[in-house]
Amino acid sequence: MNLFYNKHGVGDVLMVTIEPTNEGLEYDVQNDITIIKSDDKIVGFNIFNASKYIQIDSNGSIKVEEKHVNSIQDLLEKNNIDFKLDVDLSPKFVVGYVKEKAKHPDADKLSVCQVDVGTGTLQIVCGAPNVDQNQKVVVAKVGAIMPSGMIIKDAELRGLPSSGMICSMKELDLEGAPNEKGIMVLDDSYTVGTPFFEDER
Repeated sequence: MNLFYNKHGVGDVLMVTIEPTNEGLEYDVQNDITIIKSDDKIVGFNIFNASKYIQIDSNGSIKVEEKHVNSIQDLLEKNNIDFKLDVDLSPKFVVGYVKEKAKHPDADKLSVCQVDVGTGTLQIVCGAPNVDQNQKVVVAKVGAIMPSGMIIKDAELRGLPSSGMICSMKELDLEGAPNEKGIMVLDDSYTVGTPFFEDER
């Protein structure tokens, strides 16, 4: 689930994205809630007069916290909207460890990596020239919102599933990012599975 709020630009409206899509959208209004559907499946909500119902402390993309989930779920139930929010509140940018790296069978410049993120191993297809086995790296897990606004989703790259992204300094919008292509390689002081950004702790 992703939340976006911009009171000055849009008004007192909280935009709740459950599943990012722009295809065949339908809208159903229930009091202060607009239900957004695609193919009869709920993909999001727009909550009007949002500050009456939900504690919002910032503008732009909002880090989803338990208080937001509980407030939105409560509001849905009060408006007889039968939808259960299933939200992963774990950190989305974590320290990973590349356990294995193999050449993609169908793309010379892609590597297929098995990356330990502390809670399990993710298969991530990576195009960085400097990715290698036994590296500690920054992993953006599925559901992460990149500084560019891109949302990380499960994907398939040249026929192979990929869950997450191994990040470069530039993609993380970090100061001093080099112009050369390549992922950010961490030193041994980092612990696998821990949040990379302090505010995700």
